[in-house]
Amino acid sequence: MAALGDQAKIFTEKHRLTYYECDRTGRATLTTLINIAILASQDQSDALGLTTEFVQNHGVGWVVTQYEMTITRMPKLDETVTLAVRGSAYNPYFAFREFWIRDADGQNLAYITSIWVTMSQTTRRIVKIDPELVAPYHSEAVKRIPRLPRPINFEETPTTLSKPYQVRFFDIDPNRHVNNAHYFDWLLDTLPAEFLLQHDLVQVAVRYENEVQYGHTVTSAVNILPATAPDEVTTSHRIMVGDEKCCEVTVKWRPLAAPIE
Repeated sequence: MAALGDQAKIFTEKHRLTYYECDRTGRATLTTLINIAILASQDQSDALGLTTEFVQNHGVGWVVTQYEMTITRMPKLDETVTLAVRGSAYNPYFAFREFWIRDADGQNLAYITSIWVTMSQTTRRIVKIDPELVAPYHSEAVKRIPRLPRPINFEETPTTLSKPYQVRFFDIDPNRHVNNAHYFDWLLDTLPAEFLLQHDLVQVAVRYENEVQYGHTVTSAVNILPATAPDEVTTSHRIMVGDEKCCEVTVKWRPLAAPIE
């Protein structure tokens, strides 16, 4: 029996990490990781004739609802990586897409799975996926797509850290909502710099629940959870607009053997 998505087309391209895609340590940021993965996805779509204009002419836009990321190592400044992407499966309302980021030796640096929906540009509600928008990917039509793990339910405590962020015009993408990669800047910036300098990303689970729009002020909050193992730290994140929950994220980290100054 063939594995899920085996018949789906895989698209690959190379990308060199530039200084503006990395943090002060020379490692790519989580925002960069998502941006270059989505760039490969868009390049695949364009190559198949499924341009943003083509999709919008159907009155919809693609919106991601969940990510799961497993990170072996973050790409570094000036490193050239290979991005691979495929639209693996879909059902009437959800599409499952996979991404791989590999180094020059073909070793996996990151593996990302994601769930997508089509949203009406007029009602801003989820609508059925038009088969014309997925047929060129050769995605597998299934009754149920794979489930991704849900983030930990965020609970505010006396030690919760939080920061407000204003949503700018330049945070809005052609689908007319906040580019989902910007959430990661808000989420991780809430952590102390000392923490970010002393830890490497290992795994990320993301669930988007409500749209953030231009002019909103979001509140990004984080809990650094008690360690359950000496080589692993977990942080729980939430983004709110007023009383409305927009996004929850759980991140697992690995302490660096030699913290970066």
